[in-house]
Amino acid sequence: MSGHNKWSQIKNKKGVTDAKRSKLFSMLVRQITVEAKNAGGNREFSSLKSAVQRAKDENMPADNIERAIQKGFGGGANNFEEVIYEAYCPAGVAMIITGITDNKNRTTPEIKHLLSEHNGNLGAQGSVLWAFDKKDDNWEPKNLMELSQVDQEKILALIDELEDHDDIKGVYHNAFLENEVDE
Repeated sequence: MSGHNKWSQIKNKKGVTDAKRSKLFSMLVRQITVEAKNAGGNREFSSLKSAVQRAKDENMPADNIERAIQKGFGGGANNFEEVIYEAYCPAGVAMIITGITDNKNRTTPEIKHLLSEHNGNLGAQGSVLWAFDKKDDNWEPKNLMELSQVDQEKILALIDELEDHDDIKGVYHNAFLENEVDE
């Protein structure tokens, strides 16, 4: 009967929840640090305020937020940079992948490898942006593509793998996916 007690069930659920929360907090700290660096010491900078608000919405502790801001203001953020990758995926789906990385020379090949595993290709700069409009921090597609069930499954598998990558902040695409209609 091992593994059937209440504590082990709670411990396992808590471990999964804590891992997800840790990954989210790490990404939020990176965003705040980069925005604080861009703000140049101005706490009223709009993108810094919105990054802090996102962190507060996710219940990040205030001292973690303050440390991230100080790191950005103090110059500790020199190694973080925002990246945007443009890709074409199965069935010609256009995809924009955004992220924050401390080593672009590591992240780019990793993203390229994930795309190639799912029959996708990294595009040249500007090759996909035309299919999207930028609204706030999100990219919205101008037109959605209808896909077969097989292609939808391929795209969803790719999106899951990309979102699991530590440096990826967002994945935007122009595919109409039935699973995303309810979200």
